[in-house]
Amino acid sequence: MRRLIVLRPQPGAAATVAAAQALGLEAVAVSLFEVVPVAWEVPDLASYAGLVVTSANAVRHGGDGLAELRHLPLHAVGEATAAAAREAGFTVAGVGNGGVDGLALPPGRHLHLAGRHHLPLPGEVDALVVYDSRAIEPPPELDLVTDAVIAVHSARAGRRLAELVAERGNTAIVAISQRAAEACGAGWKGVAVAPTPDDPALLALARKLCHKPLRR
Repeated sequence: MRRLIVLRPQPGAAATVAAAQALGLEAVAVSLFEVVPVAWEVPDLASYAGLVVTSANAVRHGGDGLAELRHLPLHAVGEATAAAAREAGFTVAGVGNGGVDGLALPPGRHLHLAGRHHLPLPGEVDALVVYDSRAIEPPPELDLVTDAVIAVHSARAGRRLAELVAERGNTAIVAISQRAAEACGAGWKGVAVAPTPDDPALLALARKLCHKPLRR
Protein backbone atom coordinates (compact mmCIF):
# COMPACT_ATOMS: atom_id res chain seq x y z
CA MET A 1 0.00 0.00 0.00
CA ARG A 2 1.27 3.45 -0.89
CA ARG A 3 1.59 6.16 1.77
CA LEU A 4 -0.75 9.17 1.69
CA ILE A 5 0.91 12.57 2.23
CA VAL A 6 -1.34 15.40 3.44
CA LEU A 7 -0.10 18.93 2.70
CA ARG A 8 -2.81 21.11 4.24
CA PRO A 9 -2.10 23.32 7.30
CA GLN A 10 -2.85 22.24 10.85
CA PRO A 11 -5.26 21.50 12.42
CA GLY A 12 -6.95 20.48 9.16
CA ALA A 13 -4.03 18.18 8.31
CA ALA A 14 -4.50 16.21 11.53
CA ALA A 15 -8.21 15.80 10.83
CA THR A 16 -7.53 14.52 7.31
CA VAL A 17 -4.82 12.15 8.55
CA ALA A 18 -7.16 10.75 11.23
CA ALA A 19 -9.93 10.22 8.67
CA ALA A 20 -7.47 8.52 6.30
CA GLN A 21 -6.19 6.23 9.04
CA ALA A 22 -9.78 5.28 9.87
CA LEU A 23 -10.01 4.04 6.27
CA GLY A 24 -6.96 1.87 6.83
CA LEU A 25 -4.47 4.12 5.05
CA GLU A 26 -0.95 4.98 6.13
CA ALA A 27 -1.19 8.77 6.22
CA VAL A 28 1.36 11.43 7.20
CA ALA A 29 0.93 15.21 7.55
CA VAL A 30 3.59 17.33 5.85
CA SER A 31 2.13 20.83 6.07
CA LEU A 32 3.48 23.38 3.59
CA PHE A 33 1.65 26.34 5.16
CA GLU A 34 0.73 27.60 8.62
CA VAL A 35 -2.38 29.65 9.37
CA VAL A 36 -1.91 32.85 11.35
CA PRO A 37 -4.29 35.66 12.39
CA VAL A 38 -4.01 39.12 10.89
CA ALA A 39 -5.09 42.52 12.23
CA TRP A 40 -8.48 43.67 10.94
CA GLU A 41 -11.22 46.11 11.88
CA VAL A 42 -14.93 45.44 12.14
CA PRO A 43 -16.66 47.26 9.26
CA ASP A 44 -20.02 49.00 9.35
CA LEU A 45 -22.36 46.01 9.46
CA ALA A 46 -25.63 47.83 8.82
CA SER A 47 -25.72 46.92 5.12
CA TYR A 48 -24.95 43.22 5.52
CA ALA A 49 -27.57 40.49 5.52
CA GLY A 50 -25.16 37.76 6.57
CA LEU A 51 -21.71 36.24 6.55
CA VAL A 52 -19.99 33.79 4.20
CA VAL A 53 -17.24 31.47 5.42
CA THR A 54 -15.32 29.29 2.96
CA SER A 55 -12.76 27.92 5.41
CA ALA A 56 -12.91 26.90 9.07
CA ASN A 57 -9.68 28.89 9.49
CA ALA A 58 -11.71 32.11 9.40
CA VAL A 59 -13.55 31.30 12.65
CA ARG A 60 -10.56 29.55 14.24
CA HIS A 61 -8.12 32.40 13.66
CA GLY A 62 -10.33 35.47 13.17
CA GLY A 63 -9.70 36.78 16.67
CA ASP A 64 -11.76 38.78 19.15
CA GLY A 65 -13.47 40.89 16.49
CA LEU A 66 -15.60 37.91 15.49
CA ALA A 67 -17.74 38.44 18.59
CA GLU A 68 -19.21 41.57 16.98
CA LEU A 69 -20.31 39.58 13.92
CA ARG A 70 -22.13 36.71 15.64
CA HIS A 71 -25.56 38.32 15.31
CA LEU A 72 -25.39 37.88 11.52
CA PRO A 73 -26.55 34.57 9.99
CA LEU A 74 -23.61 32.61 8.60
CA HIS A 75 -23.45 30.60 5.39
CA ALA A 76 -20.72 27.93 5.32
CA VAL A 77 -19.16 26.28 2.29
CA GLY A 78 -19.47 22.78 3.77
CA GLU A 79 -20.29 20.74 6.84
CA ALA A 80 -16.80 20.88 8.38
CA THR A 81 -16.75 24.67 8.11
CA ALA A 82 -20.27 24.87 9.50
CA ALA A 83 -19.28 22.76 12.51
CA ALA A 84 -16.34 25.06 13.26
CA ALA A 85 -18.61 28.11 12.97
CA ARG A 86 -21.17 26.66 15.39
CA GLU A 87 -18.38 25.84 17.84
CA ALA A 88 -17.28 29.49 17.62
CA GLY A 89 -20.77 30.66 18.54
CA PHE A 90 -22.23 31.53 15.12
CA THR A 91 -25.72 30.66 13.89
CA VAL A 92 -25.37 28.71 10.65
CA ALA A 93 -28.20 29.59 8.28
CA GLY A 94 -27.01 27.61 5.25
CA VAL A 95 -24.48 24.98 4.26
CA GLY A 96 -23.17 24.56 0.73
CA ASN A 97 -22.98 21.30 -1.15
CA GLY A 98 -20.10 20.86 -3.55
CA GLY A 99 -17.91 23.85 -2.74
CA VAL A 100 -18.50 27.53 -3.39
CA ASP A 101 -20.60 26.79 -6.47
CA GLY A 102 -23.06 24.90 -4.27
CA LEU A 103 -23.47 27.75 -1.77
CA ALA A 104 -26.84 29.43 -2.38
CA LEU A 105 -26.98 32.82 -0.67
CA PRO A 106 -30.24 34.65 0.02
CA PRO A 107 -30.76 38.15 -1.41
CA GLY A 108 -28.73 40.96 0.10
CA ARG A 109 -25.10 41.93 0.60
CA HIS A 110 -22.88 39.48 2.46
CA LEU A 111 -19.49 39.71 4.16
CA HIS A 112 -16.95 37.01 3.28
CA LEU A 113 -14.61 36.23 6.20
CA ALA A 114 -11.63 35.34 4.05
CA GLY A 115 -7.98 34.44 4.01
CA ARG A 116 -5.43 36.76 2.46
CA HIS A 117 -5.18 34.52 -0.61
CA HIS A 118 -8.81 34.12 -1.60
CA LEU A 119 -10.87 34.04 -4.74
CA PRO A 120 -13.63 36.65 -5.23
CA LEU A 121 -17.11 35.27 -4.68
CA PRO A 122 -19.93 36.02 -7.12
CA GLY A 123 -22.81 38.30 -6.26
CA GLU A 124 -23.03 41.00 -3.61
CA VAL A 125 -20.19 39.73 -1.46
CA ASP A 126 -17.45 41.85 0.11
CA ALA A 127 -14.27 40.17 1.36
CA LEU A 128 -12.83 40.89 4.80
CA VAL A 129 -9.39 39.31 5.36
CA VAL A 130 -9.20 37.86 8.88
CA TYR A 131 -6.35 35.32 8.57
CA ASP A 132 -3.36 34.42 6.45
CA SER A 133 -1.88 31.11 5.29
CA ARG A 134 1.89 31.50 5.11
CA ALA A 135 4.44 29.20 3.52
CA ILE A 136 6.56 27.42 6.10
CA GLU A 137 10.21 28.41 5.76
CA PRO A 138 12.43 26.57 5.42
CA PRO A 139 10.04 24.12 3.74
CA PRO A 140 9.64 20.64 5.26
CA GLU A 141 11.55 17.69 3.88
CA LEU A 142 9.59 15.98 1.11
CA ASP A 143 11.67 12.82 0.74
CA LEU A 144 8.56 10.82 1.73
CA VAL A 145 6.71 11.67 -1.48
CA THR A 146 8.49 9.10 -3.69
CA ASP A 147 6.12 6.21 -4.41
CA ALA A 148 3.41 8.00 -2.40
CA VAL A 149 0.02 9.59 -3.08
CA ILE A 150 -0.19 13.30 -2.23
CA ALA A 151 -3.47 14.93 -1.15
CA VAL A 152 -3.63 18.50 -2.46
CA HIS A 153 -6.32 20.66 -0.87
CA SER A 154 -5.71 23.96 -2.68
CA ALA A 155 -4.14 25.52 -5.74
CA ARG A 156 -1.60 27.29 -3.52
CA ALA A 157 -0.49 23.94 -2.10
CA GLY A 158 -0.25 22.56 -5.63
CA ARG A 159 1.95 25.43 -6.78
CA ARG A 160 4.17 25.13 -3.71
CA LEU A 161 4.48 21.39 -4.24
CA ALA A 162 5.48 21.93 -7.86
CA GLU A 163 8.21 24.33 -6.72
CA LEU A 164 9.64 21.87 -4.22
CA VAL A 165 9.46 18.50 -5.99
CA ALA A 166 11.36 17.85 -9.21
CA GLU A 167 11.36 14.02 -9.27
CA ARG A 168 7.69 13.19 -9.80
CA GLY A 169 7.55 10.07 -11.95
CA ASN A 170 6.58 7.66 -9.16
CA THR A 171 4.31 10.00 -7.20
CA ALA A 172 0.54 10.35 -7.71
CA ILE A 173 -1.67 13.35 -6.94
CA VAL A 174 -5.22 13.35 -5.62
CA ALA A 175 -6.62 16.89 -5.73
CA ILE A 176 -9.71 18.41 -4.15
CA SER A 177 -10.53 20.38 -7.32
CA GLN A 178 -9.53 20.74 -10.95
CA ARG A 179 -7.87 24.05 -10.14
CA ALA A 180 -5.75 22.42 -7.43
CA ALA A 181 -4.82 19.60 -9.80
CA GLU A 182 -3.70 21.96 -12.57
CA ALA A 183 -1.55 23.93 -10.11
CA CYS A 184 0.56 20.81 -9.45
CA GLY A 185 1.98 20.92 -12.97
CA ALA A 186 2.99 17.99 -15.16
CA GLY A 187 5.19 14.92 -14.82
CA TRP A 188 3.42 13.08 -11.99
CA LYS A 189 2.65 9.36 -12.09
CA GLY A 190 -1.01 10.33 -12.22
CA VAL A 191 -3.35 13.15 -11.22
CA ALA A 192 -6.91 12.44 -10.06
CA VAL A 193 -9.59 14.95 -9.02
CA ALA A 194 -12.19 14.26 -6.33
CA PRO A 195 -15.77 14.23 -7.71
CA THR A 196 -16.81 16.76 -5.06
CA PRO A 197 -14.54 19.24 -3.24
CA ASP A 198 -14.62 17.72 0.23
CA ASP A 199 -12.50 15.41 2.38
CA PRO A 200 -14.74 12.30 2.19
CA ALA A 201 -14.66 12.33 -1.62
CA LEU A 202 -10.93 13.11 -1.67
CA LEU A 203 -10.09 10.28 0.72
CA ALA A 204 -12.31 7.76 -1.06
CA LEU A 205 -10.33 8.46 -4.22
CA ALA A 206 -7.02 8.44 -2.32
CA ARG A 207 -7.87 5.03 -0.91
CA LYS A 208 -8.19 3.60 -4.40
CA LEU A 209 -4.88 5.11 -5.49
CA CYS A 210 -3.03 4.00 -2.36
CA HIS A 211 -4.10 0.40 -2.96
CA LYS A 212 -3.35 0.54 -6.67
CA PRO A 213 -0.21 -1.47 -7.60
CA LEU A 214 2.77 0.72 -8.42
CA ARG A 215 3.97 0.26 -11.99
CA ARG A 216 7.45 1.60 -12.58
